[in-house]
Amino acid sequence: MSKALTIFAWLAIAIATLALIAIPVSLQVHLIMAVLLLSAMLVIKLLNLGGNWRLLLLTFGTIIVLRYAYWRTTSTIPPYYEIADFIPGLILYLAEMYCIVMLFLSLFVVLKPIPPRGSVRLGPNDRVPTVDIFIPTYNEDYELLAGTLAAAKAIDYPADKMTVWLLDDGATDAKRSHPDPELAVVAQERYTQLRALCEELGVSYLARPANEHAKAGNLNYGLSQSKGEFVAVFDADHAPARDFLQETVPYFDRDQRLFLVQTPHFFLNPDPLERNLRTFEVMPSENEMFYGIIQRGLDRWNASFFCGSAALLRREALEHTNGFSGRSITEDCETAIELHSRGWNSIYIDRPLVAGLQPATFASFIGQRTRWAQGMMQIMLFSFPLFKRGLKIEQRISYMSSTMFWLFPLSRMIFLFAPFCYLFLDLQIFTASAGEFTAYTLTYFIVNLVMQNSLFGRWRWPWISELYEYIQSVHLFGALLSVVRNPSKPSFKVTSKDESVDVSRLSELSRPFYIIFVVLVAALAMTIYKITTQPYQAEVTMVVGSWNIFNLIIAGCALGVVAERREQRASRRINVDRRCEVQGTDGTWLRGNIINVSTGGLAIRLPNSSGLGRGAGAVVRFTPLSQSEARELHIFVASTKSEGKAVVLGARYMPKSGKDYELIADLLYANSGTWLQRQKQRQINIGLIRGTLRFVGMALYQTGRGLGYLLRFGSSRTNP
Repeated sequence: MSKALTIFAWLAIAIATLALIAIPVSLQVHLIMAVLLLSAMLVIKLLNLGGNWRLLLLTFGTIIVLRYAYWRTTSTIPPYYEIADFIPGLILYLAEMYCIVMLFLSLFVVLKPIPPRGSVRLGPNDRVPTVDIFIPTYNEDYELLAGTLAAAKAIDYPADKMTVWLLDDGATDAKRSHPDPELAVVAQERYTQLRALCEELGVSYLARPANEHAKAGNLNYGLSQSKGEFVAVFDADHAPARDFLQETVPYFDRDQRLFLVQTPHFFLNPDPLERNLRTFEVMPSENEMFYGIIQRGLDRWNASFFCGSAALLRREALEHTNGFSGRSITEDCETAIELHSRGWNSIYIDRPLVAGLQPATFASFIGQRTRWAQGMMQIMLFSFPLFKRGLKIEQRISYMSSTMFWLFPLSRMIFLFAPFCYLFLDLQIFTASAGEFTAYTLTYFIVNLVMQNSLFGRWRWPWISELYEYIQSVHLFGALLSVVRNPSKPSFKVTSKDESVDVSRLSELSRPFYIIFVVLVAALAMTIYKITTQPYQAEVTMVVGSWNIFNLIIAGCALGVVAERREQRASRRINVDRRCEVQGTDGTWLRGNIINVSTGGLAIRLPNSSGLGRGAGAVVRFTPLSQSEARELHIFVASTKSEGKAVVLGARYMPKSGKDYELIADLLYANSGTWLQRQKQRQINIGLIRGTLRFVGMALYQTGRGLGYLLRFGSSRTNP
């Protein structure tokens, strides 16, 4: 009975909502209604009410958004016969409708996300299937691969049931016999070096005849040469924790139609925005919104998709589609949509079980996002999810949300340049008075912020999405249009992860951002000029000018993103507590504790330095989590620091062989709990007001820093 009453109540709310959307009321009545609904939303949010209260908040927000969409459609588009106003006005309207559609698609996806799944590990009586672990590589270096391979080999799973494969596309038969002798020698040296590494670590090495169909082709060749019941895929820079298979394998025996268990991508280093704006340690990373709530929302609708790495897949399912799909350059999502359409299921585990690296430079970051955007556009063109045969309606909506999101560069650039139509060209592309703008547009804008912060506040702080979208849109806009012109043109490009920024500089992609900033400043000057010389249009000019100022704040902050800081430390430290011994210069062993680690080194707290000063070579001895006996690792002391009576050594790893990477991997990747703890420390909702003030302050500072970099490095900047 209670369920029936709940359904009836929500049906009544839906009917009332539809009535409220279209009912004709005066401007004053609409404003009062919007303020009342907004006030109710704020009360629900401030009291942190969940359950049906959360749904009520979203319902109130939906009423205001849909009333805005109705008003925008019926009252604000310029007449078609005023062609100079109508065309840009229609373009702006379509961009806004795209955003509203995306809002409701997102609401559908995250309305009731599946709670984080508890830990489910293999029991003593559980079946232990065979697993092939694929690590595809193209041009990654020895040290990076050694760490990932060592971590994969150390996974807690019976050795006779697990095979680790390095799938090397950097030393194919074709490359080793290349007509250019220099290229052939490089490929042969790579082949020899990596084969020796794999042999030392007990890993299978595989190089195919030729590089065909990029990553998907490489994975499919691995499938043809292996026979495990399940396949785990890790990118070359994604090292798994020891419990990866323990946490993922058990789900497959519960559902014989399960093809995928996807886990989040956790990163040890900041992306260019986080590094240059100094937000990595305190603010949730960009990917955490996707992996923290969106994937859980998709999981509710059986639409969580393969993300290219950190996943376990069923071989039987892949055989039904002839392996990994390779028509688009995002083979992961394409493979998932194909298998979902054939009745296979997926689940998502919200626990970081791999640790990877993000692009260090802004150019590499844009290259990565270009591939994602173009690949998702290809999926829309090749396999339009809304009409994909075999998908359930909720899966169609979910995949439309995932693919349509990547159209944001089009709307973002339209919103950036729309104010110029009025300020510079005196076009009337938005027919509304200042009062109507306040009653409809401003309330819609605020409601949008409240809804987003209520849904995503733990994982995305205010205005950060707008900043990320802007810095990508400047370069992705043209990339998306190129896919529309020629859907088959984009090719798979490997994202460089093992690079660093050795000196402070301007990004080679920075020029458009400075040009846009100058134009926005000119638009601000024009705003002041028009208010002064045309006081009869001051209200409208102030509205448009405010819009331009918002764009200017975002653009100013972006200058700080492309003003690339020198990396003082290539990788970030992770706090640990591991007992160890360090051999002093006199040969004695001192007991100490490893207190933090990174991909490049570690910090050790000792009772005294025992003569170990800066520049000294030393040996640290500790017991790996996967073993019972202590092993030794050579280190180089880079710094010393006193802490009371104790001393802390900052040291770099000095591996002598491939086996040493097993120890480094044990320190970095063995315990996934440290990653989860670090992630939770940053996932705090700081609220709209505090978040807005923080962003404005950061934007002002980064604007100054970006302009300072232009003065210092502008003449030496490398052009694309």
